[in-house]
Amino acid sequence: MTKEIQLHKPTFNYLEIKHLKNCIKSGWVSNRGKFVEDFRRKLKLLTGAKYVIPTINGTAALHVSLKICGVKKGDEVIVPSLTYIASVNAIRYSNASPIFMDSEDDLNISVKKVLKFINENTYMHKGNTYNKKTNNKISALIAVHIFGNAVDLKPILKICRKKNIKVIEDAAESLGTFYNKKYFNKKRHTGTLGDVGCLSFNGNKIISTGGGGAILTNHKKLYLLGDYLCDQAKDDKVFSIHNNIGFNYKLSNIHSAVGCAQLKKLNRHLLKKKIIHKNYNKLLKNNKNYEILKPKNFFNGNNWLNILIFKNKKKKINLSRVIAIFKKNNIEIRPIWNPSHKQLPYKNFQKYELRKVNKIVKTYLCLPSSPDLSIKDQNKICRIIKSI
Repeated sequence: MTKEIQLHKPTFNYLEIKHLKNCIKSGWVSNRGKFVEDFRRKLKLLTGAKYVIPTINGTAALHVSLKICGVKKGDEVIVPSLTYIASVNAIRYSNASPIFMDSEDDLNISVKKVLKFINENTYMHKGNTYNKKTNNKISALIAVHIFGNAVDLKPILKICRKKNIKVIEDAAESLGTFYNKKYFNKKRHTGTLGDVGCLSFNGNKIISTGGGGAILTNHKKLYLLGDYLCDQAKDDKVFSIHNNIGFNYKLSNIHSAVGCAQLKKLNRHLLKKKIIHKNYNKLLKNNKNYEILKPKNFFNGNNWLNILIFKNKKKKINLSRVIAIFKKNNIEIRPIWNPSHKQLPYKNFQKYELRKVNKIVKTYLCLPSSPDLSIKDQNKICRIIKSI
């Protein structure tokens, strides 16, 4: 049986094993130790963030980010419907409610509709923004950099600062994605423009620690509060005094050891994934039925996943059939996530002009994009695409 071509698999070698051995020998395997601090330092250098808090996963990073941004029970948070469910779940962990926003063709949140909603459907009272429909405070907006493609953040940041709405960047999939110098006057990593940013190092990400994430911020007060909450809100570590409810969200030294090894491969992964993206475009160019999603020109993306778009509007695509054909050939592909506003727990929350997202999920597919994906495998994938 031929080996499976996976959607996105992690790559490990001797370096991870070496770091893990050193970690275990040291006896520091929980959330204290050399590798935790090394991983934190390396992430600061890579992203340019002043402060980094390594967490057990990206969802924990999102949860605490909402907390430190002041999201409270009864508040509302603007979020794209098209996102991995963790972005929305974290809002409910905070006893707040999502306001679902539409997406654009590049899969990211619709900037035009965000601006229109805030300008036409909210009002200011005592320095805060409130929803005209519910009269609830809108305390934050989550901008999700889908599949490593950066959101057009400048207009969002401008209006949110004016309206006192905190901006949380869900950069879980965009490690290694930078805005161009012309966009923000200097090169900036996703997750460092808003009030807080969140990363993920899950098994399918561009680098993996097995499970892990991080909070990025340039604000010392937010960092100190986040670090405090992630460490069980310890006010006195000797006598175990806890004056607030905290969380056991710190990343372990073992996971950090793997992370340190993985970060050494990031530049190589970025280069390989750029080549993979170019190959997909070359193999499917000038095709009236298909195309590969092209990133916008104001950032250098990490090309985490390559997205196939069925562009022939006259032909209805049966995604289940397409996926079955690939599965028969031992190739893993997947559709875009089912929109959050259609998920059972979220059907009754506010939705704003959700038109494009419902079309996107019927015509977009995620293609295998692992850093070690061979040209031979890409040729096989594209032959199947053309035969459908």
